[in-house]
Amino acid sequence: MFKNHNEIFTAPLAGITDKPFRKILRDFAPDVSMVTEMISCHSLVEQHKNCIRNFDDYRDEGNIGAQIFGADPYLMGEAAKILQDAGAKWVDINMGCPVPKVATRAGAGAYLMRNHQLAGQIIESCVKSVKIPVSIKTRLGWDEAHKDWQDLVHIAADSGASFAVVHGRTRAQGYSGTSSLPVKPDLPIPIIANGDIKSLEDIQRMQNLGYDGVMIGRAMLGRPWIIGEFCGTCAKPKNIGEVVLKHFDLVVDYYGAKTGVPMFRKHAAWYSAGMPNSAQFRIKVNQTLDVESLKKIIKDFFIDN
Repeated sequence: MFKNHNEIFTAPLAGITDKPFRKILRDFAPDVSMVTEMISCHSLVEQHKNCIRNFDDYRDEGNIGAQIFGADPYLMGEAAKILQDAGAKWVDINMGCPVPKVATRAGAGAYLMRNHQLAGQIIESCVKSVKIPVSIKTRLGWDEAHKDWQDLVHIAADSGASFAVVHGRTRAQGYSGTSSLPVKPDLPIPIIANGDIKSLEDIQRMQNLGYDGVMIGRAMLGRPWIIGEFCGTCAKPKNIGEVVLKHFDLVVDYYGAKTGVPMFRKHAAWYSAGMPNSAQFRIKVNQTLDVESLKKIIKDFFIDN
């Protein structure tokens, strides 16, 4: 939950900010405010067994918000209750995901920037369903011709939301181009800046623009300690390999070997980015399906060299 001016948050990244990755982030930044990867309200309420994150227990995760998406106000409210009971400190509503299966076919995510009435109904349902705070995460607008995020923030405030996160791209931009936020206007709730924030200089720039905090996303990939660096709680570890191996163990414990080994390949690639012989390392990683073999590849690359 929003606590202090200039607060730092970790962003919800689909397929990335799962429980294992959040444990690694928490090692470096014990008090940072985190947001889970987005969860479908249908999947939560219907308790889909094939989605393991539906059953996460957040009570040991510190200050964490759980993000949900959907287009049905009642189901969104029910999902918010489930997350509250699981220990989430606040509920975040995704109103910015540009992926077609969410933003067009499901009528959720970024689509809610086109239907402010429905957005307000969803926020109000969630706020009335729980005792914890509710926030929204959105974008500048649907496209360049419809940058109406301020209108949506006013609706969110009127509907009971506690704060909003704004990503400095439109839905049409997806993740391409450059994130660009204006000077923060006078709005009724705190606004957290998100998008292309990769350094202390970027954080300072957002502060100078008047934003109440920042949310760090893709800068965390392969560098989970960067959050601790920004928060002043740690420096880059001397032995990255130990971090990689711990992360891999957590992934295997959470998902099992069959799913965990291929799932970890992207993380291994991010950890190795920019290092000598990283291309050969990634080739080896992508060719193994065995836990012990992957551990050896990681040790050989990060520790024994």
